[in-house]
Amino acid sequence: MWPSLVDDLYFVLHDSVTGHARLHPRLTSLALAGAALAELTLTEQVTVDLTTPHDRLYATTQYATGDPLSRSLLGHIIAEPHHPVGTWLLFFARTIYADVRSRMVAGKLLNPPARHLLKQQPAAPVDPNRAAWPLSRLNLTVQRGEPPAIGDRVLYGLLAATGCAQRVMWEHDPAFMTAMTAALPVPLRRLLAQTKIAVGQAVISRR
Repeated sequence: MWPSLVDDLYFVLHDSVTGHARLHPRLTSLALAGAALAELTLTEQVTVDLTTPHDRLYATTQYATGDPLSRSLLGHIIAEPHHPVGTWLLFFARTIYADVRSRMVAGKLLNPPARHLLKQQPAAPVDPNRAAWPLSRLNLTVQRGEPPAIGDRVLYGLLAATGCAQRVMWEHDPAFMTAMTAALPVPLRRLLAQTKIAVGQAVISRR
């Protein structure tokens, strides 16, 4: 199975040494929710009903696989199969930031957040090299013009959806990234499109 898209995206959206976020927490949460749904789509546990006007998300299995977080998300979708992608993004975004961080701490990818002078410090990566690799990989693929793996195509799409690709990547090539995400299966493209809509609405609501 492809390495966790959610973990890779978390590393991309945070400093590989300090763990400080590169994006507003609300937008990071929406991006992580999009990555989690993309993982379930890639493992063929959910898909998007393209026959409905609102891109309804539904489970393709009644037997959840993966870690407890993935099983929890799929359990919600199985229990309430009539909601569109946008509704699920907003619902999962409420708690997914903390849930992913806790999972990565338990998996020894992140150190627990610490308090320093009455201020809580972010959860710093245990291994800065491991944390830096997903972003380095994305940049190297652009630099070499190589066709990326499907998981990295999704990561490009999520960075574009959050509007932070230019800020995060030093090898920013919008045409390359657009072409790579355009080659994704339709359900994943619709998921990315709905993530972009949710991010846009979140940005507008903050003004």
